[in-house]
Amino acid sequence: MENRDIMDKAYEKAIFALRKCFTKYGLFASGGKKGYKGVWARDSFISFLGGSLIEDKEFKETFKRSLIILSKYQSKKGQIPNAVHNFKKIKPQADYSSIDSSLWYIIGHFIYRRRYGDKLFRKYKKNIEKAFVWLSYQDVGEDLMLEQLPTTDWQDAFPHKYGRTINTQALYYKVLNLMGEKKKAKKLKWKVNCNNGCKLWNSNFYWSYRWKNHGKYLEIGEWFDSLGNLLAILFDLSSKSQAERILSYIEEKKIDEPYPVKSIYPPILKGSKYWQDYYLDCQAGKPYHYLNGGIWTYIGGFYVLALIKLKRFKEAEKKLRNLAEVNFKGNFPEWVNPITKKTHGIYQAWSAGMYIAAYKSLEEQKILF
Repeated sequence: MENRDIMDKAYEKAIFALRKCFTKYGLFASGGKKGYKGVWARDSFISFLGGSLIEDKEFKETFKRSLIILSKYQSKKGQIPNAVHNFKKIKPQADYSSIDSSLWYIIGHFIYRRRYGDKLFRKYKKNIEKAFVWLSYQDVGEDLMLEQLPTTDWQDAFPHKYGRTINTQALYYKVLNLMGEKKKAKKLKWKVNCNNGCKLWNSNFYWSYRWKNHGKYLEIGEWFDSLGNLLAILFDLSSKSQAERILSYIEEKKIDEPYPVKSIYPPILKGSKYWQDYYLDCQAGKPYHYLNGGIWTYIGGFYVLALIKLKRFKEAEKKLRNLAEVNFKGNFPEWVNPITKKTHGIYQAWSAGMYIAAYKSLEEQKILF
């Protein structure tokens, strides 16, 4: 492999950065004095897609603690918390209002079982099943396509997507297969790709969301959701030809530049049909800032993995090097402005974990989860 120096250095730094997020409660979303002091479901289990590849007791134990604390605060109805935090108080606080926390929780248990055996999986089997049942009740249309409210996944401040989103469909497709519901998974795949009344595939990529049809008026988010499309590739919701088209679109629109990868494309501008005034109350009110077309390096890890899945190893190495450069320079930032190249935040767990996943997978030339 060429250009290994910066990639190797970034790998070692990623391990250090992930360790900075280890606590007795589980994995905090980021480390350092200004880090996010809480255990987020999605951040934890995305981080351990790579972190669990490190053969170290402390990594295993922190993964385990994250699963345990989130199981402990599971709601009576089965929802896994978005996050558990405020541990310095007598009773920690859990917040909910997310659909992907329950999806990533189930995926996290299966990853843990694959890496370390099924003892913990057996212990929390009822919690897993309860979360799975809760998810089934998010299927408002009774058609296997889960629906969600605005800002109830990882993009929890922006943008205003709702109904059937590609991010959630890709995660649910993976969960259905993990839970042995192969027939349901097959039906969901057909709905997302082929059913004219609700499909998300638009011939080049998956729309970010879709909801009601009102004759000629359609509620469709026609912008490109990077994470949702990449998860569709990695979890086999898309075919190989669809995957190739998605990657071609990313290259054509330079969504992977200057570093992989921008969260959405194009950014949503004030006055556009996707604009909401509440965007001005968060960092996403500016184009190419934060979630509004900013670069999120953890998604860059998924992009490298998608290239590996399609056996585009030279491209994967090139993009991993780009990812290594910005992660090394910015101490594994939360996000990067693609225009100024300024990094924001440090020691982000999922940025470090997904770099490890991409690095180790490229070494083996196969996806390791």
